[in-house]
Amino acid sequence: MIISTRESEQVRSKLLRLGISQVSGGSRTSVGGYAEKDRPHDTEQFDVSDQRTLDEVVKWLMQSGHIPSFCTACYREGRTGDRFMSLCKSGQILNCCHPNALMTLAEYLVDYASPETKAIGFDMIAKELKRIPKEKVRAIAAQNIEDIKNSNRRDFRF
Repeated sequence: MIISTRESEQVRSKLLRLGISQVSGGSRTSVGGYAEKDRPHDTEQFDVSDQRTLDEVVKWLMQSGHIPSFCTACYREGRTGDRFMSLCKSGQILNCCHPNALMTLAEYLVDYASPETKAIGFDMIAKELKRIPKEKVRAIAAQNIEDIKNSNRRDFRF
């Protein structure tokens, strides 16, 4: 289920505990709204109740124990429909989703996050890497995250 920024911060917090899997953050609903530094309120297509920035939403999610993921790997790798379902049914999707979530979070942290969000995020990533059950997958993900931190390399995916 998806929850948009139309809902208030309080409603989003309650719904997150019920199984929301996609959360928007820092949304702008005006034409060209992302091109402007400040959110233009007079031309919005609908009211945005949760006015927090993306950085604030990412930090909130991590502080709530959730891993913010910017992953689109399955679509980009053609893992859709029956192919995606077979990975899910066999449990093999965990070898993709968890490390991909951590790597895309690392990209966000390096490229866009505030210092506080970055510190919280890399602490979370260090803990979550230990939870990846397959040693080989864990090692590759850890190396990719180091490469993200120390170079301009991006778009790693399982």
